[in-house]
Amino acid sequence: MPTDLPNLHFDLLPSPEAARLHADGDAGHAPRILILYGSLRSQSFSWKLALEAERILQHLGAETRVFDPHQLPLLDSVPASHPEVRRLREWSSWSEGHVWVSPERHGTITGVFKNQIDWLPLEDGSVRPTQGRTLAVMQVCGGSQSFNVVNTLRVLGRWMRMVTIPNQSSVAKAWQEFDEHGRMRPSGFYDRVVDVMEELMKFTLMVRGRSDYLVDRYSERKGGATQRALARAAGAA
Repeated sequence: MPTDLPNLHFDLLPSPEAARLHADGDAGHAPRILILYGSLRSQSFSWKLALEAERILQHLGAETRVFDPHQLPLLDSVPASHPEVRRLREWSSWSEGHVWVSPERHGTITGVFKNQIDWLPLEDGSVRPTQGRTLAVMQVCGGSQSFNVVNTLRVLGRWMRMVTIPNQSSVAKAWQEFDEHGRMRPSGFYDRVVDVMEELMKFTLMVRGRSDYLVDRYSERKGGATQRALARAAGAA
């Protein structure tokens, strides 16, 4: 697989070492990014865009994992102990940020993509697989540029309690934007993908190690205090 990046001016990108934040609570290791895509086609453009995003992120200093949805069962068709369900949840817990890429199907995200999100509950025991993680959203279009998918992905990101970055990417006529090797051709669309991945790295470095504080909620603290008080009262009785 080619490792060179088309149309990428290396001197214009921040050094991973220079960008590393060492504030209190920062882990110091390479940002951990999980990438999800939403098509099972052998020539899936969302898959190709996911791999392009991965190359850029690795160049920027991230550690990445791309989840393959081919063997992930439909929600509730198998127990959550299924190996691919466990893999998806473990990788989400491992991650500090996500990249979500979906094609547009009938004006919205695909069922393949939504199935992956549906397997990531807000709570899994004492672990919240997505809360406090950063998120970048992108879509591929078969025709003219649309923003239906990225808008839907933002709604999902909010529901999953993620920190969704401001920038996003929508690649129009995706079949024109990739070469015979599956690499994205130099273009304004490619430059925008670089913008999004760079911004994701910056937000991930700022947020990680601080996400517990950032997502701490008064209503949940209040509810927890009430439950502890009731438990103490029951114990005393």
